[in-house]
Amino acid sequence: MFTSVLMIEKPLTPADVEFVTTLHGDDQVSFVVLMQPRGKQDILLRAIDDVALGEFDEAVREGGEPEGAKAAHPAEVALAHTLAELRDTGAQAVGQVVEDHPLDLLRSVVDETGADEVIVLTTPHFVEEFFHRDWASRARHKVGVPVLKLFSHADDEPADGPAAS
Repeated sequence: MFTSVLMIEKPLTPADVEFVTTLHGDDQVSFVVLMQPRGKQDILLRAIDDVALGEFDEAVREGGEPEGAKAAHPAEVALAHTLAELRDTGAQAVGQVVEDHPLDLLRSVVDETGADEVIVLTTPHFVEEFFHRDWASRARHKVGVPVLKLFSHADDEPADGPAAS
Protein backbone atom coordinates (compact mmCIF):
# COMPACT_ATOMS: atom_id res chain seq x y z
CA MET A 1 0.00 0.00 0.00
CA PHE A 2 1.34 3.41 -1.02
CA THR A 3 0.66 6.14 1.57
CA SER A 4 0.32 9.81 0.61
CA VAL A 5 -0.12 12.68 3.01
CA LEU A 6 -2.32 15.20 1.24
CA MET A 7 -2.21 18.83 2.44
CA ILE A 8 -5.20 20.85 1.21
CA GLU A 9 -6.93 24.18 1.89
CA LYS A 10 -10.27 23.54 0.18
CA PRO A 11 -12.33 20.46 -0.74
CA LEU A 12 -11.04 18.50 -3.68
CA THR A 13 -12.85 18.87 -6.97
CA PRO A 14 -13.72 15.71 -8.93
CA ALA A 15 -10.75 16.44 -11.22
CA ASP A 16 -8.40 16.71 -8.23
CA VAL A 17 -9.72 13.42 -6.80
CA GLU A 18 -9.24 11.65 -10.12
CA PHE A 19 -5.73 13.02 -10.48
CA VAL A 20 -4.40 12.17 -7.00
CA THR A 21 -5.99 8.72 -6.99
CA THR A 22 -4.47 7.79 -10.35
CA LEU A 23 -0.96 9.20 -9.81
CA HIS A 24 0.40 5.75 -9.03
CA GLY A 25 -1.40 3.73 -11.66
CA ASP A 26 -2.98 0.56 -10.33
CA ASP A 27 -1.18 0.65 -6.95
CA GLN A 28 -3.44 0.80 -3.92
CA VAL A 29 -3.16 4.18 -2.24
CA SER A 30 -4.10 5.37 1.20
CA PHE A 31 -4.39 9.05 2.01
CA VAL A 32 -3.93 11.00 5.20
CA VAL A 33 -5.54 14.37 4.52
CA LEU A 34 -4.53 17.48 6.44
CA MET A 35 -7.01 20.31 5.92
CA GLN A 36 -5.76 23.83 6.67
CA PRO A 37 -8.69 26.22 7.29
CA ARG A 38 -8.46 29.21 4.92
CA GLY A 39 -9.11 31.63 7.77
CA LYS A 40 -5.76 30.67 9.29
CA GLN A 41 -3.85 32.02 6.31
CA ASP A 42 -2.70 35.61 5.93
CA ILE A 43 -5.50 37.76 4.47
CA LEU A 44 -3.12 40.21 2.79
CA LEU A 45 -1.17 37.45 1.03
CA ARG A 46 -4.43 35.87 -0.19
CA ALA A 47 -5.62 39.22 -1.55
CA ILE A 48 -2.30 39.80 -3.35
CA ASP A 49 -2.53 36.34 -4.90
CA ASP A 50 -6.09 37.09 -6.04
CA VAL A 51 -4.97 40.34 -7.66
CA ALA A 52 -2.03 38.58 -9.35
CA LEU A 53 -4.49 36.06 -10.81
CA GLY A 54 -6.80 38.86 -11.98
CA GLU A 55 -9.51 37.78 -9.53
CA PHE A 56 -10.32 41.25 -8.23
CA ASP A 57 -13.72 40.31 -6.83
CA GLU A 58 -12.10 37.57 -4.76
CA ALA A 59 -9.47 40.00 -3.43
CA VAL A 60 -12.22 42.28 -2.12
CA ARG A 61 -13.98 39.35 -0.39
CA GLU A 62 -10.87 38.06 1.44
CA GLY A 63 -11.67 40.14 4.52
CA GLY A 64 -15.01 38.33 4.86
CA GLU A 65 -13.37 34.88 5.09
CA PRO A 66 -14.21 33.19 8.44
CA GLU A 67 -11.33 33.11 10.93
CA GLY A 68 -10.52 31.34 14.18
CA ALA A 69 -13.27 29.10 15.51
CA LYS A 70 -15.60 30.23 12.70
CA ALA A 71 -13.19 28.72 10.15
CA ALA A 72 -13.21 25.29 11.83
CA HIS A 73 -16.70 24.20 10.78
CA PRO A 74 -16.29 24.96 7.03
CA ALA A 75 -12.93 23.15 7.16
CA GLU A 76 -14.51 20.09 8.83
CA VAL A 77 -17.25 19.99 6.17
CA ALA A 78 -14.65 20.33 3.39
CA LEU A 79 -12.55 17.58 4.93
CA ALA A 80 -15.53 15.22 5.25
CA HIS A 81 -16.45 15.85 1.60
CA THR A 82 -12.88 15.19 0.46
CA LEU A 83 -12.56 11.98 2.48
CA ALA A 84 -15.86 10.68 1.08
CA GLU A 85 -14.78 11.47 -2.49
CA LEU A 86 -11.44 9.70 -2.03
CA ARG A 87 -13.11 6.65 -0.45
CA ASP A 88 -15.64 6.50 -3.30
CA THR A 89 -12.71 5.72 -5.63
CA GLY A 90 -11.72 2.74 -3.47
CA ALA A 91 -8.82 4.52 -1.76
CA GLN A 92 -8.38 4.45 1.99
CA ALA A 93 -8.60 7.95 3.49
CA VAL A 94 -8.42 9.47 6.95
CA GLY A 95 -7.78 13.05 7.90
CA GLN A 96 -7.94 15.93 10.28
CA VAL A 97 -8.30 19.69 10.34
CA VAL A 98 -5.02 21.42 11.16
CA GLU A 99 -5.31 23.31 14.42
CA ASP A 100 -1.82 24.84 14.68
CA HIS A 101 1.58 24.61 13.02
CA PRO A 102 0.72 22.64 9.86
CA LEU A 103 4.32 21.72 9.06
CA ASP A 104 5.00 20.33 12.52
CA LEU A 105 1.86 18.21 12.21
CA LEU A 106 2.93 17.16 8.72
CA ARG A 107 6.28 15.93 9.97
CA SER A 108 4.69 13.92 12.79
CA VAL A 109 2.06 12.41 10.45
CA VAL A 110 4.75 11.38 7.93
CA ASP A 111 6.78 9.77 10.73
CA GLU A 112 3.80 8.03 12.38
CA THR A 113 2.30 6.64 9.17
CA GLY A 114 5.53 5.83 7.34
CA ALA A 115 4.18 7.88 4.42
CA ASP A 116 5.83 7.48 1.02
CA GLU A 117 5.18 11.05 -0.16
CA VAL A 118 3.54 14.37 0.59
CA ILE A 119 1.22 16.02 -1.93
CA VAL A 120 0.53 19.71 -1.38
CA LEU A 121 -2.58 20.61 -3.36
CA THR A 122 -3.36 24.32 -3.21
CA THR A 123 -4.30 27.33 -5.26
CA PRO A 124 -1.31 29.39 -6.42
CA HIS A 125 0.28 31.53 -3.70
CA PHE A 126 2.63 33.72 -5.71
CA VAL A 127 4.08 35.80 -2.87
CA GLU A 128 4.77 32.80 -0.64
CA GLU A 129 6.14 30.77 -3.56
CA PHE A 130 8.44 33.59 -4.67
CA PHE A 131 10.01 33.71 -1.21
CA HIS A 132 9.86 29.89 -0.82
CA ARG A 133 7.54 30.24 2.17
CA ASP A 134 4.77 28.08 0.69
CA TRP A 135 3.90 24.73 2.26
CA ALA A 136 5.70 22.63 -0.33
CA SER A 137 8.96 24.57 -0.18
CA ARG A 138 8.98 24.55 3.61
CA ALA A 139 7.89 20.90 3.82
CA ARG A 140 10.86 19.80 1.72
CA HIS A 141 13.08 20.86 4.61
CA LYS A 142 10.98 19.12 7.28
CA VAL A 143 10.13 15.66 5.96
CA GLY A 144 12.29 12.90 4.60
CA VAL A 145 10.00 11.92 1.73
CA PRO A 146 9.33 13.43 -1.71
CA VAL A 147 7.04 16.48 -1.72
CA LEU A 148 4.91 17.09 -4.80
CA LYS A 149 3.20 20.45 -5.23
CA LEU A 150 0.06 20.56 -7.38
CA PHE A 151 -2.33 23.39 -8.12
CA SER A 152 -5.93 22.50 -7.48
CA HIS A 153 -8.64 22.76 -10.09
CA ALA A 154 -11.36 25.32 -9.95
CA ASP A 155 -14.77 23.65 -9.93
CA ASP A 156 -15.27 24.45 -13.62
CA GLU A 157 -11.91 23.29 -15.03
CA PRO A 158 -11.49 20.25 -17.28
CA ALA A 159 -10.26 17.01 -15.71
CA ASP A 160 -6.91 16.76 -17.51
CA GLY A 161 -4.94 17.02 -14.26
CA PRO A 162 -3.96 19.91 -12.02
CA ALA A 163 -0.92 21.95 -12.89
CA ALA A 164 2.23 20.78 -11.14
CA SER A 165 5.26 22.70 -10.09
